[in-house]
Formats: sequence, C-alpha cells, structure tokens
Amino acid sequence: MRKAAGAMIVAVLLAASLAEAQRGWGRGFGRWGGEAGVPPRFATEADQDGGFHFCRLMYTAVRAQQRGMGWGTDYPFADINFSIRLSEMTKTVVSKKGENPNHIVVKPTDEWLSMCPFVMASDPGSAGFSPEDAQALRQYLLKGGFLWVDDYWGPYAWEDFAREIAKVLPPGQYPIKDLMPDHPIYRALFEVKDIHQVPAWQYWSQTGGDTSEMGPLSARAHMAAITDAHGRVMVLMTHNTDIADSWEREGEEPAYFYAFSPNGYALGMNVAVYAMTH
Repeated sequence: MRKAAGAMIVAVLLAASLAEAQRGWGRGFGRWGGEAGVPPRFATEADQDGGFHFCRLMYTAVRAQQRGMGWGTDYPFADINFSIRLSEMTKTVVSKKGENPNHIVVKPTDEWLSMCPFVMASDPGSAGFSPEDAQALRQYLLKGGFLWVDDYWGPYAWEDFAREIAKVLPPGQYPIKDLMPDHPIYRALFEVKDIHQVPAWQYWSQTGGDTSEMGPLSARAHMAAITDAHGRVMVLMTHNTDIADSWEREGEEPAYFYAFSPNGYALGMNVAVYAMTH
C-alpha cells in the first residue's frame, strides 16, 4: 500500500504540473514582497465559508537572511498548488473563488487568524514580532492553532527565529525539540521516513543539483517543533530545507519535480492532516 500511495502522488502531481507549465504562470520578484508581483489576498468576512484556506503569515521583516525574501517567499503559487493537491489527495473541502483556491494572507494581529487551521511562514529568520504580535500568536497557538515555518537556512536564521518565537512561547515552558521519526506527523497520511533537503529551484538549477544553500552551514535538513502541555505540536519548523518550493515549482522542470515534489507533498499532506485533527 505504501508503494501504491507513492505512485499515486507521482501520477497526480505529474499530470497537474504539466498543466501548470502550459498555463505559463509568471515568476519574478514582485514589489509586494511575493515572487509573482501580485498583492496579498487578505481575508474578508466573505471567506468564512467553512472550507479550507491556505493561510500565509505576513510578518514584519526586521533583518535580512541570505537568499531570503521575507514573508512573501514562495507566495502565492506554493499556496495555490498545495491547496489544489490537498483537494485531490484528501477529502478536504477547499474554499474556492470561482475555479481557484481561496488562499489568504493574515497578519499576527488579524481577527481572521483564528479561521486558519494552520498558518505558514517562509523565511522566518527575517521576522520580528512586536509585543502585540507575540500576544496574538500566543493566543492563537494555545487555543489550538498551528504555525509551520519553512525555508530558513543555517545557524543564524535558526537562532534569529528561535529568539522571536521565544517572545510568543517562552522556551522555559515551551522548548524547541527535534521531532523524532516516531511522531504521528511522519505517518498522518503518507509514510515519511526522513526530511528531504529541498533547495530553491533557482539555486538547484544554477549549481547543477546542489541542495545545501549555505554549504556546510546547512548540510542537514531537520524538523523540530514546540508542543503544548499535552504534546500537541503548535509550531513546526522545517530548517535547512524549502519544502514549499517543491509545491511552488512543481511545473518548472521534470528533474526538479521528480527529485523533490512527491516527498514535499507527502510531508505537506501529513502536516495539514495533523493540524486539522489535533
């Protein structure tokens, strides 16, 4: 069954990624902080339709990280593609506007944050949380929310985010711990045996297939978490890897797709299922 599940992921993604490539969606750094030059799609009351929304956290960037782009890294195509695949590979009802997934952007203090089953932040080493941000995120997480941070590389970005999230969840009570392979996230839907190192598509293409974006400083990809008193994951950290790029860039090149997208989506589906059931 595990082999069949893996083959299903590849088959579904391959067909979809070819369709995306034919659509010819544009790329490039946008003035809005994302990679496609489109404004953030903020939540409104009309979005409260009971469906799944991919939520992207818009934070204030207070420092620059190597190869980082701030909150808009991987936005919006990672959000769009992931939402489509979630609807194809699970029975999750994904909110839509017309034919497109209804993904949204939220700030830490937005009233709509509570409607997010999980919220994702890319390049989190750049983030700075104000006292108001920290209080709002703490309330969200302790009430059952889930924050996934991804695509930050090397020890400096790790330390910077650890310092910021400590404002939200004091490490004396809520320490960061590596997530061991026996944790339910590794098998919530698909069996994931380890955390693959996914480089940005641009870096991978320019270097002829290298995966460690900061050389020896980011040699090992790993997954860590902060849990509540009952062991529920509140903050998930995928460090030294860019899982969301395996969604965003699934249609760029077949070699990149086969190397990274099936595993990236398997982990993403597991995280979404865990976040919505815990």
